[in-house]
Amino acid sequence: MKIKEKMKVIILAAGKGTRLGMPHPKCLTKLKTGETILERQIRAISKHINKKNIIIVVGFQKERIIDLFPDCAYVFNPNFENTNTSKSLLCALEENKNTDTIWMNGDVVFDDKILDPLINSKESCMLVNSSSVAEEEVKYTLKQDGTIKEVSKEIKNGKGEAVGINKIVRKYNSQFIKELEDCDDQDYFEKAIEKLINKNTPIHPIDIQSSLCIEVDFKEDLDLINQKL
Repeated sequence: MKIKEKMKVIILAAGKGTRLGMPHPKCLTKLKTGETILERQIRAISKHINKKNIIIVVGFQKERIIDLFPDCAYVFNPNFENTNTSKSLLCALEENKNTDTIWMNGDVVFDDKILDPLINSKESCMLVNSSSVAEEEVKYTLKQDGTIKEVSKEIKNGKGEAVGINKIVRKYNSQFIKELEDCDDQDYFEKAIEKLINKNTPIHPIDIQSSLCIEVDFKEDLDLINQKL
C-alpha cells in the first residue's frame, strides 16, 4: 500500500474522558483484542501515512501517551482542561497547515477500510453513517448538490450521524483555522465546519453505512464495540 507523504493525520487525545470513568486518557482504554483505542487507530493510519506525520494532540497525562508512541509527532494543548475539540484541533492545525489534513477524535474505534476513500479523496470531506441517527450524536443534513448543509447535535431530522473523522484540503486550511479561532472554548470542531459551510466551502459526505465506527463515550459504547470485534 502506497504511503501518502504529503498528508497529515491529527488525533485529538487531550481530554480526560470523565464520562467513561477511567483513571487514564480515554484513548488508552483497552479493547478485547488487547489493543488500546489509540494503538488501533495508529495501526490503521500507518498503513497509509508515515508515523512522523501522525500528530497527536495531548493534554491529560500527556507523558503517558508520548512514552507509548514515540514515533508519532505531538502538539500540547495547554488549556486542555478548559477547552473542547475546536481548540485542540486549532493547536495542531496552526503548526501543520501546508498539507491536506485528516483529523479524528482519539476515542473512535473503526474498521480500517473506512479510511481508504477519505485518504484518496481530493475534496474536503466528512465520514458519515446514514444508517444511524441517534438523538445524542452529531447529525448532518445535505444540500441539493449532495454536500453537507449542517452538522451539529441540535439538528432535527438529520440524514445520519457524523462519525468524527474528517478531511480538509490544503487550500481551505487558512479559512478553517480562522473559523476555529472564532469558536468558543467549549465548542466542538463541528462548529467551525458549519462556519466554513456557511461561507460556501464544500464538504462532501462519505457514507460508511454499516462499517464499524463507534465513538466511545460511555461504558455501553465500549461493551458494544467489544461485541463487534
